[in-house]
Amino acid sequence: MPRRRRQKNIQYVIARAFAICFTLVVILSGFLYWRHEVAVNEQLRQAQLEKERALQSKERFIKVVAPIAQRADKPYGLFPSVTIAQACLESNFGQSELSKKYYNLFGVKGTDPNTSRELTTSEFVNDHWETVTGRFQVYNSYEESIQAHTRLFVNGTSWNKDQYQHVLAAKDYASQAQALETDGYATDPGYAKKLIDLIKEFNLTQYD
Repeated sequence: MPRRRRQKNIQYVIARAFAICFTLVVILSGFLYWRHEVAVNEQLRQAQLEKERALQSKERFIKVVAPIAQRADKPYGLFPSVTIAQACLESNFGQSELSKKYYNLFGVKGTDPNTSRELTTSEFVNDHWETVTGRFQVYNSYEESIQAHTRLFVNGTSWNKDQYQHVLAAKDYASQAQALETDGYATDPGYAKKLIDLIKEFNLTQYD
């Protein structure tokens, strides 16, 4: 076989092998890209499903506590939207240990060992958050917890029956939320804003 012909054959084989390798690389790259896109899309789908499930869970909780808050608050001129927002915020929409086990939606403290349990919680003390151990009241239902919450505002504390006078005097939900800070209900300096944000996000004024 002439030398020039052999060289052409070798060049042809090399070119063919290169073409095959290039095609395989393209196919493999395409396959890996497709797998990556499938994985990313599945992660996004799962994240969206989790988000939707979380939202549905929150909405279910609101639908449970809303009519209770309406029955408890409206006779005293209180805004159910604020109570509902407080329950959502303080119990993490009914997911906290206190609310799941003991129906304590608002972190109410207790003293009687027969009607309370010792648990840890976070409180804003001296300009920073601290984990503290305290004894918290046990209730038999959400209704019992919300009724006690309403009575606290109406009757005040054992040391000051007018403790929540600004809460009771508030003429709109935003003023009542702010009055909770003014009257010393919450230690969190951003408490009122958090309540107002929740009220707006879930349109809780529909229950007022």
